[in-house]
Amino acid sequence: MVHMPETRRYHHGDLRAALLTAAERTLRERGAGALSLRELAREIGVSHAAPGRHFKDKQALLDALALAGYERLAAALESADDPGQPLEPRLAGLAKAYVGFAVENATLLELMFTRKHDPDASAQLAEVVDRSVGSIMRLVADAQARGEIVAGDPERITLVAASSLHGLAAFAANGSIPPEQVLTGLDEHVHHLLTGLTPR
Repeated sequence: MVHMPETRRYHHGDLRAALLTAAERTLRERGAGALSLRELAREIGVSHAAPGRHFKDKQALLDALALAGYERLAAALESADDPGQPLEPRLAGLAKAYVGFAVENATLLELMFTRKHDPDASAQLAEVVDRSVGSIMRLVADAQARGEIVAGDPERITLVAASSLHGLAAFAANGSIPPEQVLTGLDEHVHHLLTGLTPR
């Protein structure tokens, strides 16, 4: 049996990272349908069997991409959050981090949400989803404790805020509204979200 020589040598863990990097590039440029473990192996210069050491199939690769995406989103939101700030600038900071991520990673975000709602999603994915999406719920709970927003079910209030921000992020990501216009108008958007549209 003839084995295809590997043209590059990877230290432990490097091959997995290289596969994920190449897979995300393919996802961004051509969509999830274009992903193939064999094609990724050819692209990074390893034998067609090499990816099997890390991903048993394409679905395992997609799951890993979604997990990595949520980890990056969680890190961005955690970095942007400042619990010491008043509610409005604090929410604006989270909004800018989320919309910025959505604009830069539109196809990845779509995959992330698809995997999040899959009944077979892993416990590890559920945990990192909670870290990322849960940022807004934690903000809501803190604001309620400080008397900054109305009392009520924090999940319901979070749904209102998250839906508004995600809708805006989707408009920016798909080009319905120029991303720079969305980002520069986020402070005003958050202000309207918190104060409502009824004249005062």
